[in-house]
Amino acid sequence: MALLDFDLKVSLRSFDLAVSIGIDRETLALVGPSGAGKTTILKAIGGLMVPDSGRIALGGEAWFDSTGGVMLPPENRSVGMVFQEYALFPHMTVRENIAYGEHKGARRTDELIERFRITSLADTRPSGLSGGERQRVALARALVRDPAVLLLDEPLSALDAHTRQVVREELRTLLEELDLPTVLISHDFADASALASRAGVLIEGEVRQLAPVAELARRPADSFVATLTGNNLLPAVSRPDGSGKSTLTFEDGQTIVADRELSGPVGVVIAPWEVEVLRGDLPREAVPANALFGRVSALTPVRDRVEARIGPVQVECRPAEASEMGLEPGAPAWAVLDRNRIELVPLDG
Repeated sequence: MALLDFDLKVSLRSFDLAVSIGIDRETLALVGPSGAGKTTILKAIGGLMVPDSGRIALGGEAWFDSTGGVMLPPENRSVGMVFQEYALFPHMTVRENIAYGEHKGARRTDELIERFRITSLADTRPSGLSGGERQRVALARALVRDPAVLLLDEPLSALDAHTRQVVREELRTLLEELDLPTVLISHDFADASALASRAGVLIEGEVRQLAPVAELARRPADSFVATLTGNNLLPAVSRPDGSGKSTLTFEDGQTIVADRELSGPVGVVIAPWEVEVLRGDLPREAVPANALFGRVSALTPVRDRVEARIGPVQVECRPAEASEMGLEPGAPAWAVLDRNRIELVPLDG
């Protein structure tokens, strides 16, 4: 039995939400587009809404059980929750916001103020805080009750890109130290892969795939999961040869081979960082097998790497490599796809 179990059914406006997941002392990310039902799950676990049916239990103790008529109110559930916009009380100071969540007799506010390095801000109101500071206060308030379960609703979405990177690393360290059953929701797979050990992809109330984050990226179950996890999804027609391999033909007539068998229209899945880039002035006979020829249509420096598009293929490489290969908009280049790293998924629109 998992430490936290939730088996829920909720009728929403456009679809029915149905999920059944168990988690232990780990961080589980629920990832998917807005309106997929992620926040509904968090609200149900926290006791902020009543599911139509199902059961929520921590260590075998029911928090909600539609069959047994159990529905514990939020204050009777050992849950700490951080809301998307942090939901700090604007008329209270940092200290007052954190202390508001303390149980009677508990005295953890000062400890958490020190732990989150916000001692100098203790008498400041939320309007005087940066985004990263507000998040630290929200986390401290969630933890002041010493919860058994932590719920995080888009914890990084309100931050600018630089602050997001810094706070993401801080939050990852904190979650490892806490070692609590944690459910995190996000529409950004980068956040999920940095913070969670497992992730579930939720679309219209259905979990399309639930797996360790590395497996989701490496072996997506369908085309939506493939694109969500940052992979290339290249349309092709696949013709298996019966020996475990398939020839893949693209719209422009170029072909490659994959060590997978799937017939008909497929999505060719490969991560941008697993594509090798070669100079476009090399003759075809000097280029390895499984190379696609194209012109560079986009080139974007991103921190310590360069993102480029060669024909339909998105690639990532080091700046020095991009310079050596002559990558610039309009220039020819080869994109070499490692046949052992290619996955094939049915095209489902």
